[in-house]
Amino acid sequence: MANSELNPAWEELIRAVKMNVKPAVGCTEPVSLALASAMAASHLAGSVERIEAKVSPNLMKNGMGVTVPGTGMVGLPIAAAVGALGGDPLAGLEVLKSVPVKAIAAGKLLLASGRVSVTMQEPCDDILYASATVFTADGKATVVISGGHTQVSRIEKDGVVLFSADSGVKTEETAPACRLESFTLEQIVEFAQSAPLEKIAFILDAALLNGELSREGLRAQYGLHIGSTLLRQQGRGLLAKDLLTDIMIRTSSASDARMGGACLPAMSNSGSGNQGITATMPVVVVAEYLGCDREKLARALILSHLTAIYIHHQLPALSALCAATTAAMGAAAGMAWLIDGSYRTLSMAIGSMIGDVSGMICDGASNSCAMKVSTSAAAAWKAVLMALDNTCVTGNEGIVADDVEQSISNLCALASHAMQHTDRQIIEIMANKNA
Repeated sequence: MANSELNPAWEELIRAVKMNVKPAVGCTEPVSLALASAMAASHLAGSVERIEAKVSPNLMKNGMGVTVPGTGMVGLPIAAAVGALGGDPLAGLEVLKSVPVKAIAAGKLLLASGRVSVTMQEPCDDILYASATVFTADGKATVVISGGHTQVSRIEKDGVVLFSADSGVKTEETAPACRLESFTLEQIVEFAQSAPLEKIAFILDAALLNGELSREGLRAQYGLHIGSTLLRQQGRGLLAKDLLTDIMIRTSSASDARMGGACLPAMSNSGSGNQGITATMPVVVVAEYLGCDREKLARALILSHLTAIYIHHQLPALSALCAATTAAMGAAAGMAWLIDGSYRTLSMAIGSMIGDVSGMICDGASNSCAMKVSTSAAAAWKAVLMALDNTCVTGNEGIVADDVEQSISNLCALASHAMQHTDRQIIEIMANKNA
């Protein structure tokens, strides 16, 4: 199946996956602010006395309603507090992985005394922006993250600039972006089924991490506990014990745990744990059902994650489009490939999904994200079943075109342009609710 040597062009695809598929503890928007706080605090001596944070409207939207791991509390202020008091400034998206219990308690006291403020930065040119200024008796330090969840653009202490992205210093996220626009979906499929296994086997870590998160979601009552609810209703006979139900249960339970504050890492995709879960768990469930070996699972997962990245790179970093839908398009590709290996089948499935779930909005990260993950995963399996029966949404219907590349382009154009007004309306509604 695979070539013994790696096509030089495929190195770019491997780089794209490694840049976009990373472990993350907690929702990545509040985690981004927690990282800024942790980094700012690392430049100071003494106890944290006060924190002032500013975030972009989109980051505010995605941080208002999500539980911060280990705290049992919702929102950006607790993320900023525990990040400064106990976060690991060198851990990236896993900044909150090992926060001591004492630091969490101290963070709650800091909030209760009114010494943590998080406001919106307006106007703000960056969709993804987090600035944290930490004050101690030693002075104050500010860290700005913008353009990427871990991309530091400025570090300042007591008015002195210690680092600026304008200095030309390169980090992983400031390195040149992957040139995915030079590839087609068909080339991505060829890569997934032909690349040397040892070059892509790292993607199996996604199955390990997200699988463990799924089991944790069924073990305890996290968030809306959708996965465990569906499992109980299955036991009552109200849901069938079939492949579709298993896909929904095991995918949504991972999202339950992730959004409900579990301290386990998710393997993220394109900066989102939910996208990583959605691109992973449906493929794992189908692979287990089919009795696939390690190599076939790795190839299906690399196809799923890379397809999700390929679509998402045409979107804004954060938008009004729920990106669980686009991640599930990757899952549809992976599941379809597992069953018949046909490019035609998986492209039909993606087209049908664009005709089905493209209108799902993102109204901020919250426990209800697990419902959208469940819906998207179910839609992916339905689209695969249709494609296997030689049925799909046609180019005569809505935004779907006869060519899957054009269908993807149409969807991303909506999210990048017309849905920007929708995004502003969603943020306004949410801001008024919490005023």
